[in-house]
Amino acid sequence: MALYENGAYVSVTMEFRCNLRCVHCMIEKTMDRLMPESRDRFDALLDLNARTRKWRGLILTGSEITLLRDLTILARRARASGFRHVRIQSHGMGLSQPDFTAALVRSGIDEYFISVAGADAATHDAITTVPGSFARTLRGLEILDGTAGVSIITNTVVTTRSFRQLPEVVARLAHLRRLTQMEFWVYFPMRESDDKNLVASNREILPYLRRAIADARALGRAVEVKNFPECLLGSDGPTLANGQPELHTDPAFWAEFARNGFHQCVYRDRCAARECLGLNTAYIQKYGFEDDVLRPIAPRSSTPQAGSATVA
Repeated sequence: MALYENGAYVSVTMEFRCNLRCVHCMIEKTMDRLMPESRDRFDALLDLNARTRKWRGLILTGSEITLLRDLTILARRARASGFRHVRIQSHGMGLSQPDFTAALVRSGIDEYFISVAGADAATHDAITTVPGSFARTLRGLEILDGTAGVSIITNTVVTTRSFRQLPEVVARLAHLRRLTQMEFWVYFPMRESDDKNLVASNREILPYLRRAIADARALGRAVEVKNFPECLLGSDGPTLANGQPELHTDPAFWAEFARNGFHQCVYRDRCAARECLGLNTAYIQKYGFEDDVLRPIAPRSSTPQAGSATVA
């Protein structure tokens, strides 16, 4: 079960620069033309929360939010407007500088959502295409881990390059005491085809994903999985959480997002899944509808029928 209630948070895209070039970046072809939210729109959101206390937490995001020069100023203003928590989504390399991290914490940023692409430097750095990025991200995580009053969430994008390492990612980060939640986001290409051969087969991902879930839970961590068929997860189904906080971003992003073509499944009309996004167009083009693998989930109030999902 997730620790953080999506409805209690609002997410704002404030930066579209990045100093990594990850092979799985979902906005690599639109990053140069997408526009961050204006300061006027940011001010309006703060004013709304000051008046209504609509949200408990603010998420500051972008391609790499730590490149934003006035990040600490925005965080202080957010806390002053009534946000109890301020989170940044980052690759974590900048956090390897102790003074920089200390300044972020002093400004009121108490939650850190950090991307970890692989379990070792060779894998992580090949995915980010920046040598030394794994060492810097790990160092940043360890600096955070030694900082009072903060919590850490990690995310690993699941691709053909990373899925076999999911349990190893959990093991590599096992020493982090402030790591409260681990997330595994199965890759989608933001287009109709898998041009980079990064979309992995669900049936191949499954054993590694379920082992990673079990290992993370054994460490006392919450787990969230995104963009994976709910019926395949069996008793791990409750980890599927495709919901997101309300996102304020360039409207052009949503036009690109729609190209994924989610919610395709031969069993959609008779499946009681609540979180499942089905399959996307690129996945179907590569692997088909997999009706021999997927199974409709029976309504939760009824006795499971023959043919319903019973994966354990």
